[in-house]
Amino acid sequence: MKIVVSRLDEFPPGERRIVQAGRRSIGVFRVGDRFYAVNNHCPHQGGPLCLGRTKPWVRSAGPGDYAMAEHDALVACPWHGWEYDLATGQSFLGPGEPPARTYDVSVEAGDATGEPVHGRLPGPYVAETFPVHVEDAYVVVDTSPRAPAAGVSGGAR
Repeated sequence: MKIVVSRLDEFPPGERRIVQAGRRSIGVFRVGDRFYAVNNHCPHQGGPLCLGRTKPWVRSAGPGDYAMAEHDALVACPWHGWEYDLATGQSFLGPGEPPARTYDVSVEAGDATGEPVHGRLPGPYVAETFPVHVEDAYVVVDTSPRAPAAGVSGGAR
């Protein structure tokens, strides 16, 4: 099952979104131009993992030498601070602890309306719609009949 999270242009780098997939809560993170999805359930004690702070990797070649990665890649559970890799779900505290579940994320093209088209086909029916515009601070719906759109059969659009 695929879940549409957001339009790409409405999901800036450094942001996160939490979405529902049935009973499952999933955090989706945009780190630079990469996306990660992690189950919003900390394996340690069930905390809301994806509400925690994110931070970058710190690398060291020796004492007194360290460098921080350019982008955040870890999420820390807000309950106890256990850290998990956004890409793999691997925990770095508690030997033997299971990793957080991760999910594949993709960016897919949409149609002219901006809606994803993958796996969806238009049905035979078209709902009647009306143009809406603003006149002098009033929202106005025009209910006068319109000609059907080209290529649309079966009633007014």
